[in-house]
Amino acid sequence: MSHVGVGPRAVMRSVAFLTAGVLAVPALAGCTSEDPSGKPLAEQDVAAAARARISDGGTLRWAVDSVPDTLNAFQSDADATTTRVAQAVLPSMFRMDEAGSPVRNPDYLESAEVVDTEPKQVVVYKLNQQAVWSDGREIGAADFAAQWRALSGKDSAYWTARNAGYDRIEKIERGANDLEVKVTFSRPYADWKALFTPLYPKDVTGTPDAFNDGARRALKVSAGPFAVKKVDTKGDQVVLTGNPRWWGEPAKLDQIVLRAVPRDDRVSELVAGKLDLAEIDPETADEVGLAAGPRDPATGTPLMGPGGTPAPGAQGRSAAEALRSWAIANGSDEEAAEEEVLAREERREAEAKARRRQQALSGFEVRKSLEPAYTQLALNGADGPLADERVRRAVARALDREKLAEAVLKPLGLPTEPVGSHLALSGQPAYADGSGALGEQNAKEARALLADAGWVPRGPVKKKDGEEAAGAEKDEKDQGEKDGKKSEDADDGTYIVGEDDKNEDDKNEDDKNEDDKNEDDKNEDNKSDGDKSDGDRNDGGDDAKDGADRESGEKHSSGKNTAQGGAPGAYAPKGTAAPAGAAAAPLAKDGKALTLRFVLPSGPGSGTLRTVADRITDMLEEIGIGTEVTKVSDESYFKDHVAAGEYDLALYSWPASAFPATDARPIYAKPVPAADGSLNVAQNYTRVGTDQVDQLFDRAMTTLDQKEARDLLRKADSRIWAAAGSVPLYQRPQLVAARENLANAGAFGFETPVYEDMGFLKKGAQGSRPSAPASSSPSS
Repeated sequence: MSHVGVGPRAVMRSVAFLTAGVLAVPALAGCTSEDPSGKPLAEQDVAAAARARISDGGTLRWAVDSVPDTLNAFQSDADATTTRVAQAVLPSMFRMDEAGSPVRNPDYLESAEVVDTEPKQVVVYKLNQQAVWSDGREIGAADFAAQWRALSGKDSAYWTARNAGYDRIEKIERGANDLEVKVTFSRPYADWKALFTPLYPKDVTGTPDAFNDGARRALKVSAGPFAVKKVDTKGDQVVLTGNPRWWGEPAKLDQIVLRAVPRDDRVSELVAGKLDLAEIDPETADEVGLAAGPRDPATGTPLMGPGGTPAPGAQGRSAAEALRSWAIANGSDEEAAEEEVLAREERREAEAKARRRQQALSGFEVRKSLEPAYTQLALNGADGPLADERVRRAVARALDREKLAEAVLKPLGLPTEPVGSHLALSGQPAYADGSGALGEQNAKEARALLADAGWVPRGPVKKKDGEEAAGAEKDEKDQGEKDGKKSEDADDGTYIVGEDDKNEDDKNEDDKNEDDKNEDDKNEDNKSDGDKSDGDRNDGGDDAKDGADRESGEKHSSGKNTAQGGAPGAYAPKGTAAPAGAAAAPLAKDGKALTLRFVLPSGPGSGTLRTVADRITDMLEEIGIGTEVTKVSDESYFKDHVAAGEYDLALYSWPASAFPATDARPIYAKPVPAADGSLNVAQNYTRVGTDQVDQLFDRAMTTLDQKEARDLLRKADSRIWAAAGSVPLYQRPQLVAARENLANAGAFGFETPVYEDMGFLKKGAQGSRPSAPASSSPSS
């Protein structure tokens, strides 16, 4: 599991963070005249085409992760497919644009605005006069009122996931006419545009029984370009068909079939011609890209490999190998010739199969963008070493976020800029890079923070005392080694990174693109870590890593002074020296090694997370922190480990929101004691939060001044950075295999899909594709 909470906005975000004490945060970039929100790093890639160029009819077979357990987006077990269905079949008052901002949906709304703020906030919705439910009834105030009552939190008989925003409504009534809905709030609510999307008919929300059970497997009444024909649990699919009462632009497709297909089975389904659209992993994207490249007219084999590299010959065999094979097959050694003939026949069959596979995939193309979600490193501050803010900050400042982002995104040809905010992504109004509150990557400062916290160098530790994570399968491979060799000391299946003096000759870091350097230059932090010897690692224990320019804290390559601009308390007290040898020797305190439990998912779709984790463990090793890596099943990763607090470090993703004051607050709210004495963390799985952050969210949620709300959110984000409960790393890649003639579908980025415009191009027509996004080169 690498991506959590990708369901509808009502249940889409679900985690938070903890820190003690007051943090004074410097003025934010948002207060300057220059807008720090920037632009989206990548455009959507959907092969956009005008409706006139799209054929009428056809069925789109679209791979999804699961058939949803419920079609009610406001229930706790709603998922990404629930969202997909709701977008296609239900009203949405606002939808997301290409920059992740809410815009009025004219199919349902003529207007929506705040008409009064005193004594109460009042919003008036003027509905499209053509908007009707599929049973012919007009969409109106009764539907709004029923949904408010169901989600207000006042009636516990309704099984709702959350009531944010709806709990601030005082009353809903008919306006000047049947097409007006007047909503009066008991308390000001800045994110009022988040409400009533999706909007369910009163048939679903009118009673607890209808709400709880009436929309789990069917939606008898809808009001979108499509309607739910059936939810087929045996066939693992949801079938959507055109809504005959739809008043907007008619749907180009006859049907959309959402098929539940596991990620590792999707390439086979594409080859078999059973899918038209599927989100895929990088390895599948390489294969599809290779098949779609230029081909030899005689043999039909691709001429170029992924990234423009020459494609290998048949089954990867060189001309010399082919000649040798022919010579053996026709030679005087009859036994060898017979074996080679059989081997040649097997190769011919494999080549023919590979050609058929490539031919089947040649009708597809990879559409790519950046998903509206980011991957973070979470640091559990509930107890253990990470309960100390200084240790959390040391971990955060040891990370080269630019290199981590580059490792994931550069091979895909996507922009590699790290995410600079916990609350928004580049291009969204609330975005500003708040990472300066923590400070730039600086290993020397990180070691000084650890020294101030009492962690000092000590000798190697071969084993770690402690309990295994419940239900975990321990990683049997040496996490510090990159050559795949098992640790000789890992007799219990666990290896502690940074606590082994053995030779790691073939340690495989991703920094191998550095220029060749002589032995003296190897003292720099950005050196290539390939081909290390014991002497390279151990003999330089006193000073080897201290010579790096980036550790000086004086200037980053951008020219900025990185020793200033962070929050007081984000650095070790002035004069605290980084202990000699800290870069090479593991650290300990009171006889206990500084070793952090790093929990990772083990499923086939989590390879990218594991790659990132490998690089993080190496970066932490540089400052003397060991990591004990535990791999667990995807099913138990979040529920039994992240949510339960059974981890020190974990990697997972959160979707961006157009309404961070509402959606991000439970992720970063300060945990509070529950009635039974336990800690109520809500969705704050890092257990790191402050009263000041809570207050900033509350103020942002109540102000109707958009600029003031943005400034408050940016201040909150700066404090979250300083607390170091989590470290945003990179925006997730979005890779989609799409049939070449499929238009207006693919990698959607921020923008809400327009389902009625999806379809297959007429013969000879082509959809437009964005230019390749330029990769932003991280500074060295």
